[in-house]
Amino acid sequence: MKNVAIVGASGYTGGELLRMLSVHPEVEVTEITSRKLDGQPVHKTHPHIRDTGLVFKDKKPSDIDADVIFTATPHGASMKIVPELLETGAKVVDLSGDYRYRNTEVYEKWYGMKHTDKKNKGAFGLPELYRDEIEKANLVSNPGCFPTGAILSSYPLVKNDLVEKIVIDSKSGVSGAGVTPSGTTHYPNIADNVNPYKISAHRHTSEIQQELHGFDDVKVSFTPHLVPVNRGIQTTSHSFLKEEHLDITPDEIRSLYEEEYGDEYFIKLMDEGEIPHLSSVRGSNFVHIGGFEIDETGRIVMLSCIDNLVKGASGQAIQNMNIVLGLKEQLGLQHLGIYP
Repeated sequence: MKNVAIVGASGYTGGELLRMLSVHPEVEVTEITSRKLDGQPVHKTHPHIRDTGLVFKDKKPSDIDADVIFTATPHGASMKIVPELLETGAKVVDLSGDYRYRNTEVYEKWYGMKHTDKKNKGAFGLPELYRDEIEKANLVSNPGCFPTGAILSSYPLVKNDLVEKIVIDSKSGVSGAGVTPSGTTHYPNIADNVNPYKISAHRHTSEIQQELHGFDDVKVSFTPHLVPVNRGIQTTSHSFLKEEHLDITPDEIRSLYEEEYGDEYFIKLMDEGEIPHLSSVRGSNFVHIGGFEIDETGRIVMLSCIDNLVKGASGQAIQNMNIVLGLKEQLGLQHLGIYP
């Protein structure tokens, strides 16, 4: 049995880590930290997590004793504590954006802060693409929620050099904004509404660009929308074929996806004419991908659905933990979506 600690366990992602790890057969959560909630039992913040005996503690990184440490901390906070956590000998899975970029200058441009830890490099924690790197890593950087759905729904197209431009439109549930309420997430402002935001400059654009080959190879544009649901991300990707590939058929596109993802436990390809739905993946670590249609302009339409708190955050973090510990990848994550 491996010991696990969660740094910054008071938010939605911390709650989801606790929920799923509570039934994991090979690990035990032994420590959870929070400065502001020091001494408070976990169920006072996460009412569904009961009878665990866990209490939030305000601990120095060097005092945490665990085999794996999840850092569910804000952007900018992780890079201040991860070096010290790694020195304890633990494996670290970071859920912030601090270690997702191969070039820290890109991080500094999009996040508007100086990166203070350029020594430690994290494996990009998208197992379906980087499983071999994750297996060897001491530090894994969990991808963002929007990039997870967007990258997986488009990757086979760019891998096979089929498209020159991708326009990505994503709809996210309100939990993606985090546990702290704001004017944007206030119920009267979000209910019965669809709110686009940061329409041409969302920071996750750069992460998607990095993994889909950047502007040099494929032009990638991204616009997110906030919709009045608790959780989930539905992504529609409009990919424009290169002229030399305009004769490709939907069946040939589907074959590329089957070849790429056919052995992936958590990726499910929809049948012809079937559309992915948020309710089908809610609460699960699965990705549903569908579409496979091409219009008369040479535009491929692909759709994906994930739960932003699970495959988009905590579930994928546990998937990465399983890999670095040499466990079966789906342990603790085999539950299906909560439908309807």
